[in-house]
Amino acid sequence: MSQLALRDRRSLVTPEGVDLKIQLASVGARFGALAIDFIIIFISLWVVAYLILAGIGTLANLDAMLAGEVGVSLFLLALFFLRNFYFTFFEMGRHAATPGKRLLKIRVAARGKPRLTANAVFARNALREIELFLPLQFFFSSGGDGVDGWIRLLGLIWVSIFLLFPLFNKDHLRGGDLIAGTWVVKAPKPILAEDLATAADHLTPQFPFTPEQIDAYGVKELHVLEDVLRARDLETITDVAFRIRRKIGWIKESEGERDLDFLKAYYKALRGQLETKLLMGVRREDKFDRR
Repeated sequence: MSQLALRDRRSLVTPEGVDLKIQLASVGARFGALAIDFIIIFISLWVVAYLILAGIGTLANLDAMLAGEVGVSLFLLALFFLRNFYFTFFEMGRHAATPGKRLLKIRVAARGKPRLTANAVFARNALREIELFLPLQFFFSSGGDGVDGWIRLLGLIWVSIFLLFPLFNKDHLRGGDLIAGTWVVKAPKPILAEDLATAADHLTPQFPFTPEQIDAYGVKELHVLEDVLRARDLETITDVAFRIRRKIGWIKESEGERDLDFLKAYYKALRGQLETKLLMGVRREDKFDRR
């Protein structure tokens, strides 16, 4: 691993004490994702404007002035929603990433916490209005000399400071990240939950877990284990496998028993048991829940 990659590597410790290694997204990836999202927003506005103009052409025979007012109102409404909710909508989704971030394989994550909250997503994007959109509005709406010229200059300086801010801190944070307690990280290689379960089918005979051993954990720990398997970090896998073996009293049957195979098999067994209980109306939240 390169020195640059090691410098951007961070630890994220879950409440269970599992260290999930993460890799921060580069500044270039963040700027690239923002540029892609702006292009998508621009194209969306162009499409909306085209549809509005087509609609105005249809309604013009009825009342040209009314049709024009309705068209402007609809365009401003679309601009308002894209400007204020585009980033929030996508980052609150399952992937915690806008289309631009997904294309460049990065995502938003909670800084120092295992789960990203809706409040954090809203806070980081609400500040973008002050960081970027409002100064740009002043910059493009002002014209002429004198006071307007100074407003344009101040707006340009303001935008430049916030755009370049990720270059001057080690975690590549923008102002919204500082306020919301978030950072942008490289997204792990996507592996569907079904794939994690079926990938261990051929391993099951090697790991004959008892019901008591499987019952040691709950839904919360299952999610953590899934994150570990997705991340595929060797140190984390070794640490988690050791913790689970110690917890359930599992003794390695051979020196060739691989930690990754063990975790995949235990994930499949635990998930199967929890799903079976859920069908009977029993949901075990975590290892302390004795239902």
